[in-house]
Amino acid sequence: MRAIQVNEFGGPEVLVARDVDDPQAPEGGVLLGVSAAGINYADTHQAENSYLAPAELPMIPGGEVVGTTPDGRRVVALLPGGGYAEKAVAYPGAMWDVPDGVEDGQALAIVLQGATAWHILRTSARMQEGDSVVVHAAAGGVGTLAVQLAKQWGAGRVIATASSEEKRQLALDLGADVAVDSQTESMKDALEEANGGKKVDVVLEMTGGPVFDASLAAVAPFGRLVTYGGASREDAKPIAPASLMHKSRAVIGFWLVHAFRVPGMLDDAIPPMLSMVATGELRAIVGGTYPLEDARRAHEDLRARRTTGKLVLTP
Repeated sequence: MRAIQVNEFGGPEVLVARDVDDPQAPEGGVLLGVSAAGINYADTHQAENSYLAPAELPMIPGGEVVGTTPDGRRVVALLPGGGYAEKAVAYPGAMWDVPDGVEDGQALAIVLQGATAWHILRTSARMQEGDSVVVHAAAGGVGTLAVQLAKQWGAGRVIATASSEEKRQLALDLGADVAVDSQTESMKDALEEANGGKKVDVVLEMTGGPVFDASLAAVAPFGRLVTYGGASREDAKPIAPASLMHKSRAVIGFWLVHAFRVPGMLDDAIPPMLSMVATGELRAIVGGTYPLEDARRAHEDLRARRTTGKLVLTP
């Protein structure tokens, strides 16, 4: 089969299309014929071995696919890896039927980034009706869905940040109340101004570095900042426990991997969101579709912030 195989760690240049042996499904596994594979920002970290879990070579990246089972079901699945390929092994506990009317790219937008948006709002941030919610990278895969969910769940004010006028307009179209330029000189001041001069209740943060620091400074007493990525590849300043006590604020980490280990967590989020896409209650934005051979270009575009929504590879 054809697949993207990484034989050395590095940037997008290490994503090379090769002919490799078909994977063999172990007992309990299901071999899928892949029609589309999802691309996530975490894949760029995995390719350079800077992700939360160390990678091993050789490696076929990709943690999600839409494919067909041997008995003809069309499913979307979360994988331990191997998605950038014509065939991949999935497991029934992380595999869901795709409703009629939901396209491959839409299903891929939901299964990982949608589940993340759902649980960072509900499980980690414990968003309450009336909360002000900041969504960084609001035009991205998680951000586009988090904006919509926060609004539907009664957020008092949804504040989006994005790097271009086009991306900020997309966030507004999806329901954000205000959109802030992510390149602003003072993110803290910009977030508070966007919230009517008040500090904010919830921040969804995946950039790290100075954006994390400024966002935490804008959090109100009893507010929550959920960190779920480090796109800038910069470390934030160390946080002293006394500084959290002084402001009665919380910093919470989220990694979807842990949801695999809790029965029901993925099922709580993914089937309802797929149904919402099917009925039109939720827009799953597909921002780009690339042939499998163009995985390198897809990663280049993603890292350069040239994309919106979900990116998809088609074998």
